[in-house]
Amino acid sequence: MKQLEIAFEQLNIETDVETIAKFEKYMKLVLDWNNKINLTAITDEADFIKKHFIDSVLCVDFEQVKKAGTFIDVGTGAGFPGVPLALIFPDKQFLLMDSVGKKIKVVSEMLEELGILNVKTVHARAEDLAHKKEYREKFDICVSRAVANLATLSEYCLPFVNMGGAFISYKGSDIDDELKNANNAIEKLGGQIVDVRKVTLSNFELDHNIITITKVRQTPVKYPRKAGMPTKQPL
Repeated sequence: MKQLEIAFEQLNIETDVETIAKFEKYMKLVLDWNNKINLTAITDEADFIKKHFIDSVLCVDFEQVKKAGTFIDVGTGAGFPGVPLALIFPDKQFLLMDSVGKKIKVVSEMLEELGILNVKTVHARAEDLAHKKEYREKFDICVSRAVANLATLSEYCLPFVNMGGAFISYKGSDIDDELKNANNAIEKLGGQIVDVRKVTLSNFELDHNIITITKVRQTPVKYPRKAGMPTKQPL
């Protein structure tokens, strides 16, 4: 796990031997479960560390992230970015959400096996969960590495964010058009883009933009629209 330790040093992430060991164990569990259920296409350990672990924690020094107490990870899949962030921040609370029941069940079992206590999971679609009172506008931060355009993701994610909180979206290097096309949706949903940060780790060939959208107004109650609509007809 030397690769992970080098990245943490570059990102000024303080950690300990026990935490690094949990990262390693989580990777082994994911790759083991991957033989039974499709959790990830990345099976090479070096690639796994880079594309799942290091990529997930690129936002740890963001001011909003450091100040936040509650996080929701929408479309978590095999637990990314939520689990790596939870390992770095054991004092913060995380909810991992995914619409694929088998995946979220496996993630729950892996978390229990590792004794990670600051993470809960829920099997649901964002379009449904965001309309439930106990989840709507209840989180300081929503994170997502889900594969969807920013307008669609904003409709899934911003309804979970409380006033003054933020939606943090992990994107690739070429995002100008996507940002332009998402402006209308973000405004309608009560958000405002406050930071587009290029994060580059040269040793690892990671070249990303991480977009921070702050919640400045309540999201109108009609959003998110019914299942499938945010993807088929982005705002």
